[in-house]
Amino acid sequence: MRNTGRSGALAAAAGPALGRTLEIKQLDVCDEGSIRACLDSIPGRHIDVLVSNAGVGMAGPLECQSLAAMQSLMDTNFFGLVRLVKEVLPDMKRRRGGHIVVISSIMGLQGIVFNDIYSASKFAVEGFCESLVVQALRFNVAISLVEPGPVMTEFEMKLYEEAKRADYSRTDPETAEIFTNVYLKNSRDVFTSLGQTPEDIAEHTLRVIEAARPPFRHQTNVAYTPMAALKHADPSGALITDAFYKLVFKYDAVLRFGLRAIRLLRWNAQKVKAGVRLLGFK
Repeated sequence: MRNTGRSGALAAAAGPALGRTLEIKQLDVCDEGSIRACLDSIPGRHIDVLVSNAGVGMAGPLECQSLAAMQSLMDTNFFGLVRLVKEVLPDMKRRRGGHIVVISSIMGLQGIVFNDIYSASKFAVEGFCESLVVQALRFNVAISLVEPGPVMTEFEMKLYEEAKRADYSRTDPETAEIFTNVYLKNSRDVFTSLGQTPEDIAEHTLRVIEAARPPFRHQTNVAYTPMAALKHADPSGALITDAFYKLVFKYDAVLRFGLRAIRLLRWNAQKVKAGVRLLGFK
């Protein structure tokens, strides 16, 4: 982690594994020296599996985002990954073995309104890995992209809480209205209806790591599969653009109703699952 002075919660979660099969090391993906020092502290610099998960978010009207904030996001989300891969790939190629697992996003496949810069960073990640994977395979090194949809974490909740309080005076009133009263409201329903937990994503990532033939892409949320399929079905982009436009500006009430219905179905499914688990204990 970037600041090991704040590792208390992580150390507590590690439990008895800490210091035996798990170590917490200092690593800042925006600092090449930090990455190199971390790898140098590992015997033989031997990395079998790299999971690249560092990331920051950004949502809101483009006019309200500073260029410095955009560059900082790209430095973490994209160049942070590039720095890590540059450091581990030569050793993996030399040993002709290894696995690079990148936590990407469904927004690396399809841009979402008001997530312009975040989506751009994930598109960059996807293009980088898609270009690199063919060369890596020649050296028996696997690359996998794990592509979650919404994930219910403090990271996401903080991002949306900050968005509610932000200053939108640098954009026009109509855009500010669309963001605050359409996008933010719908986003809350999307997260509560379709969101996964960090534990869900960890389980998906573990399956990718343990696979006999690791997939290049792995989407964790089947609710987003039709969206990806729709984009590839029409190379012109007209289908997916029209679908998103109508969902946001014409049928937003239908979207919210559908999301709440999904939330109810998921809640019922969880109750049934919990009941089955309880019967199993008996």
